Amino acid sequence: MTDPATGQLGPRARQIVGAARDLLESEGAEALTMRRIADSVGIKAPSLYKHFPDKAAVEVQLMALMLAELAAVLEAAEAAAPGSLRALFEAYRRYALDHPGLYRLATQKPLPRESLPPGLEDRAAAPLFRELGLDEHAGRAAWAFAHGMVALELDGRFPGGADLDEAWRVGAAAFTR
Repeated sequence: MTDPATGQLGPRARQIVGAARDLLESEGAEALTMRRIADSVGIKAPSLYKHFPDKAAVEVQLMALMLAELAAVLEAAEAAAPGSLRALFEAYRRYALDHPGLYRLATQKPLPRESLPPGLEDRAAAPLFRELGLDEHAGRAAWAFAHGMVALELDGRFPGGADLDEAWRVGAAAFTR
């Protein structure tokens, strides 16, 4: 359950989200059921409803977790290589490939913006927008490039032997001011 004073998840809710993440990463979205999450935590499924009203609420927490982690990864890449869109793309790609279940959950369905912590989506996008000079259209196009490349890579859609590192380099160069 969320602490009304801080907006933070309580210990049991954090444990539930952690178990859901583990299931998502190890077995995929199909395994993300309230019963499987409860079993992973060692409680009965009805007890989950004391902390989350439904599976969608757990998914919102997972999406928020992904956005917060991605924001931190992109901020670190920006700090390590200021002005490098390529570094941002590399960090984005690495995060998505390292966390495919979480990445897919957060990017392959509508984003419940009204349920996310205020400012989180903007924080995750900020390094890209700073690099592109706050041009919202360029930012969206660059994100679409990065997302599309990652989605195709995760789905094994590139032919064998394709030089994906070079494709990313060319993509970054195309968007670089």
